[in-house]
Amino acid sequence: MSKLTSTVFNKLISAGLPWAAELGVCAEHMGAGEARLRLPYQDSSLRPGGTISGPHMMLLADACMYAVVMSLIGEVALAVTTNLNINFVQKPSKTDLLAEGHIIKLGKRLAVMEVSITSAESGNLVAHATGTYSIPPKV
Repeated sequence: MSKLTSTVFNKLISAGLPWAAELGVCAEHMGAGEARLRLPYQDSSLRPGGTISGPHMMLLADACMYAVVMSLIGEVALAVTTNLNINFVQKPSKTDLLAEGHIIKLGKRLAVMEVSITSAESGNLVAHATGTYSIPPKV
């Protein structure tokens, strides 16, 4: 069972990550070690060439990893990204993007995750990310 609900995580986004909240990033599902987030389509997310920008997809991937970590350890504000690697697979269409993340390994100090970002319209994979989060020691 997840230590954080999607409702609580969405409130955390609003309070602590206002730039993500402004873009409408929201958790649709959270389970223990897994999360699904949505980035609603906005014209302001486009880069020259008419595709959704890489930084917007990285934001979505990182927020999804944050949700995955929180689902396992609870609300720990200082759990932070130490590594993010992303591969852009296919040009996304002008639609919402969905991020599906899951844990690969959870240790005492590090969490390793992966995220698949798909087009909400077609279901096609548009990006794949892996990342590591640092978990602060319990005091």
